Amino acid sequence: MKFPASVLASVFLFVAETTAALYLSSTYRSGGDGIWQALTLLFSLMPCALVQLTLLFVHRDLSRDRPLVLLLHLLQLGPLFRCFEVFCIYCQSSHNEEPYVSITKKRQMPKNGLSEEIEKEVGQAEGKLFTHRSAFSRASVIQAFLGSAPQLTLQLYISVLQQNVTVGRTTHAQVCLPMVQLGLVPRSLLGTGATGCDNNPWLSLVERQESTKQREHLCVQCSSVKSFFMTLSLLSIVYGALRCNILAIKIKYDEYEVKVKPLAYVCIFLWRSFEIATRVIVLVLFTSVMKTWVVLVVLINFFSFFLYPWILFWFSGSPFPENIEKALTRVGTTIALCFLTLLYAGINMFCWSAVQLKIDNPDLISKSQNWYRLLVYYMIRFIENAILLLLWYIFKTDIYMYVCAPLLILQLLVGYCAAILFMLVFYQFFHPCKKLFSSSVSESFRAWLRCVCWPCRRQEPCESTGKTDLKLSTDRDETPSSSKISPEPTQILSGDDLCSA
Repeated sequence: MKFPASVLASVFLFVAETTAALYLSSTYRSGGDGIWQALTLLFSLMPCALVQLTLLFVHRDLSRDRPLVLLLHLLQLGPLFRCFEVFCIYCQSSHNEEPYVSITKKRQMPKNGLSEEIEKEVGQAEGKLFTHRSAFSRASVIQAFLGSAPQLTLQLYISVLQQNVTVGRTTHAQVCLPMVQLGLVPRSLLGTGATGCDNNPWLSLVERQESTKQREHLCVQCSSVKSFFMTLSLLSIVYGALRCNILAIKIKYDEYEVKVKPLAYVCIFLWRSFEIATRVIVLVLFTSVMKTWVVLVVLINFFSFFLYPWILFWFSGSPFPENIEKALTRVGTTIALCFLTLLYAGINMFCWSAVQLKIDNPDLISKSQNWYRLLVYYMIRFIENAILLLLWYIFKTDIYMYVCAPLLILQLLVGYCAAILFMLVFYQFFHPCKKLFSSSVSESFRAWLRCVCWPCRRQEPCESTGKTDLKLSTDRDETPSSSKISPEPTQILSGDDLCSA
């Protein structure tokens, strides 16, 4: 039985990120930044509540008589209790021999075109651990893209704005304090923006300098906490994207025994790290110069991915799905599907979701591997990032005075290309089910190149055939009429006939 490391990682990221968010919101409150405090709490507590509901839904605790578990989830302590329960099951499984086991059948990956079906005994403890792993995987995805992703974007944007304010305050203090000491300007110029205290004429310059040092110390402490918090958020998003990839593979190839190699995890981690980091930085840079237009960009992205599965379901003409969960009514099923499409839109806002949501399918996802949809997504996302960076470069303000803008744009675009490269490497070499693909990444890419280059290649033979016809007709005109040798009839294909052939 495998050690439940994924459960431990999910709980650690959940607890660490929530604690850091609460502490950071308290620093915003002490600094008088009520808006930042409210948004930080919103992006921290909302995913907490959704994680509790996810764990209750997967374990079906709402239909069972477990009041203590429900109370712990209401107190936001559900993940800690579940983690404790997982390790209790894991420790007891090595000492107790289970009398009842179930048999599952899985097919192995095909070797030399043949695939064998194997039977495996699964005990009750292993089945419970599988349910816990599945629940925590889904909770990690929800926490990553409905909490950590907007939280990281918000904190990075606040850091950019506070850097602007800090530079302004530091410049003002550096200019005014020496002039006050020399008696060239009055003390009233040292207002709250430079010293962090009020304009009380009874305060000495030394006290003002001490209060300024205290404020700078608090700012440094807040910045360190914020950096740690943003690192945790990025790790949470990357881990959630990694779990999303693994979940997609296991759902698509449910009848096969899937084994993911360590190099595959490394490749997915690098792929998602470059993709998510560059996407967040591009959004923050664009927001810092065009605060109004970023709302339009976010809404277009969000509603495009939110409505796309419903539009496909509408045109398919399929009946409304009723077999998602037996305990759910029609209204509950609609709410669950809306929440699923909300999560799907949140994932695609920042990275490729690795699955295609299909509402008319009993499994709710499409099990076909569509390389062209993947290609279109990354092409559109790359063009969008390039346009947003170009607009940022045109309208950038003085806060980026010491930033080499062309180099930064080049680094971000190269970073996104590096993410695409690691993705291609994963699907070509390290995907655990690559033997089941109808076509590999390289074959699909070559087919796409043939489709793009075919009109050019078709036009060249037509032109060369036209020149050949012209040369043959000229030679025929130059043949003397008194020749006794009658030429054999030859069949000459015109250019149009050759192209149609």
